Amino acid sequence: MAIGFLVLLACLIIGVRHGGIGLAVISGIGLVIFTFVFHYKPGSPPIDVMLTILAVVTCAGFLQTSGGLTVMLQYAERFLRNNPKHVTILAPMTTWFLTVLCGTGHVVYTMFPIIYDIAIKQGIRPERPMAVSSVASQMGICASPVSVAIVSIVGFMAAAGYNYSVLQILAVSIPATGLGVFFAALWSYRRGKDLDKDEQFQEFIKDPENKKYVYGDAESLQGKVLPASYFHAMYIFFVGIIIIAALGNFSDLLPHFPNAKGEMKAISMTAVIQMVMLLVAAVILFVCKVKAKDVGNSQVFKSGIVALVSVYGVAWMANTYFSAHMAVLSDFLKAAVAQAPWAFAIIAFLTSKLVNSQAAAIAIVFPLGLQAGMDPVLLMSFISACYGYFFLPTYPSDLACIGFDRSGTTRIGKYILNHSFMIPGLIGVISGCCVGFVMAHVVL
Repeated sequence: MAIGFLVLLACLIIGVRHGGIGLAVISGIGLVIFTFVFHYKPGSPPIDVMLTILAVVTCAGFLQTSGGLTVMLQYAERFLRNNPKHVTILAPMTTWFLTVLCGTGHVVYTMFPIIYDIAIKQGIRPERPMAVSSVASQMGICASPVSVAIVSIVGFMAAAGYNYSVLQILAVSIPATGLGVFFAALWSYRRGKDLDKDEQFQEFIKDPENKKYVYGDAESLQGKVLPASYFHAMYIFFVGIIIIAALGNFSDLLPHFPNAKGEMKAISMTAVIQMVMLLVAAVILFVCKVKAKDVGNSQVFKSGIVALVSVYGVAWMANTYFSAHMAVLSDFLKAAVAQAPWAFAIIAFLTSKLVNSQAAAIAIVFPLGLQAGMDPVLLMSFISACYGYFFLPTYPSDLACIGFDRSGTTRIGKYILNHSFMIPGLIGVISGCCVGFVMAHVVL
């Protein structure tokens, strides 16, 4: 068991160094070792979850290709530029909300130069809104009805016999992650030195070229007239989200079919999400005259497919290992959680850092917890802990944030762990878990 865990850990660590798809294929090495060397019975990849992810990613790709995402970003920029003095609070809430709407944190890349431009022209230390905005964009993943993470949770819960609606899960995750972001933003409001008192910054801008570089203009979507089809795509996407939320909350609206026992049961929400997302993509295709071949080149689609393949390999490998030792792991997990419920949060947090993905972390820890007989209410309480990859500043959005901050205030510290994202991330996750614990026990 111990050697098998080392194999699992080695595959995760080596796989992360090669990116999402690299993580998936290196998981194949672990699968072969477990099956042919350790003689573990091969586990089952989460097929329903993967198909749902594929449908959602396809729809999101059509949204971006059609220009619907551009409309959302334009509205977000207008909101921030109309309230520049409060950018430290409003920027992270905006990036969080954009992720909730779109299901991916990758939308934040377009917002970084806008947030920087607003902050530097207001004399606000750019690190304050930018670092927490990067954190917020990732925390929003577990609050989006169309994110890979939430889709995975719905699938795993349904497979374990817990038919929670999408709205019930969101009723926990939205307040948990949203308030987590808000508390992190409040702390960021006065972090670091003001620019006029920062000796390092003042020394840097003494050079006229550096000053021009720091205060130069950034590209903006304001004033650009967008085609009507862009707005149509956004509205169609929103209608799709509303339909999923309504069907997930009112099961009587769903078609019912006899199960193996002859009892009439509603079709699963995983199937509903797949159908609606494909339908929305089709409507966008025809109404907005999107070229289907361009969807495959969109950033959102590419990122989503990488996440899909990553979940495939990681979940299959983890399921194979954990199933072989479920009796021991179940007893250990039950004992640990019985004495300290937050132990599951630590497991989820560390797993997330290992795989650099909330969806992949959920694919590992949620089935483990459910198979071990853990209360699903407790699992949902600590959903915010599935975001732990800020701990080391290696995630693309954090590195991009550092690059977009031309003032140099957002940075990696001398001791690596004292980077700009550490404290906002910890505040967001810890406060999110506290809020989630309360909400899960109220809602579920």
